[in-house]
Amino acid sequence: MSNKLDPMDIYDIRSELSDDEVMVKDTVGRFVDDKVIPLMREAFEKHEFPRHLIGEVAGLGLLGSTIDGYDCAGLNSVSYGLICQELERGDSGLRSFVSVQSSLVMFPIHTYGSEEQKQRWLPAMARGEAIGCFGLTESHGGSDPSNMKTHAKRDGDDWILNGSKMWITNATIADAAIVWAMTDAGLKGFIVEKDMPGFDSQETENKFSLRASITGALFFDNVRIPQANVLPGVSSLKGPLSCLTQARYGITWGVIGAAQACLNEVLNYTQDRILFGKPLASTQTVQIRMADMSRRITTAQLMSLRLGRIKDKGELSPTQVSMAKWNNCRAAIDIARDARDILGAAGISAEYVPIRHMLNLESVITYEGTETIHQLVVGKELTGVNAFG
Repeated sequence: MSNKLDPMDIYDIRSELSDDEVMVKDTVGRFVDDKVIPLMREAFEKHEFPRHLIGEVAGLGLLGSTIDGYDCAGLNSVSYGLICQELERGDSGLRSFVSVQSSLVMFPIHTYGSEEQKQRWLPAMARGEAIGCFGLTESHGGSDPSNMKTHAKRDGDDWILNGSKMWITNATIADAAIVWAMTDAGLKGFIVEKDMPGFDSQETENKFSLRASITGALFFDNVRIPQANVLPGVSSLKGPLSCLTQARYGITWGVIGAAQACLNEVLNYTQDRILFGKPLASTQTVQIRMADMSRRITTAQLMSLRLGRIKDKGELSPTQVSMAKWNNCRAAIDIARDARDILGAAGISAEYVPIRHMLNLESVITYEGTETIHQLVVGKELTGVNAFG
């Protein structure tokens, strides 16, 4: 007879991982179990980001983890995915912090920045001594970054930046913002430092999602930026879109962790909850629903693992990332909602994790490209016809 399968890993994905990948998963998993999960309920309820965890996250090498050199860990893409999965098993807010720092700030500096910019920012960001944010989204733009209003004009050796960005993770704690703005020479990325005159940020209050994450708006009023703070390696939408591809890849893994947390909660709850003289877990309806959760999680795991292997071979297509982001986010949010329902009235209590993950996933399924956007990306790949707009 075969050994009992792991309820969180029915297809034994773990056996497909290298020793280094297993070590990364287990190390981050222990950190999440010991340090993250115990405090996330309170952080969510109080609308507070647990900033004191940044040092420990950095100490584990989780910031800019796929970058070689510059005090970064130099891990592969699958390891980064496993980091995201374990962090989001704790809370989407902490995974979002790491995603932004790694994929949306450190990645463009490493990929498009000058050596001076890399030396100045990457080691400090890897150590958690400097925090970054990513300024692309605007209030009127959303899914259409080409409709960008933020602009920069040359003024001698400097640039003058005007405009605003919104829904920015880490906005009010960032030491530097990677800001994308239109110029006469195309779209450019600027490293805007927090103490530059005319640069301001404001936190977004009263969120019902990602409450354990800092979200805010960025404002630029004639901010003078030296040429040394312009990313020299890109002058088109390729810049921010390539960053989004990196972040979306991590999200495909992250939401698996949220879904696993929800399934684990209902597995435990339905064993102990007695209705009509028997545990909920013994009913056909509940078993079918939990089996469907497991099927969706397994499909997502296989998709993200394959995606990571493709990425590590340097053969990744953005369409493949879109399909996985679409599939895995939809699976996770459906699992969270159904887990909340299985818990009955208890499901609306933060004592149980599904309601928190459910609310967080309302943001995750929307940011870095809505579900519709990713469906249309796949549709364009299939048909060759652009149906955007």
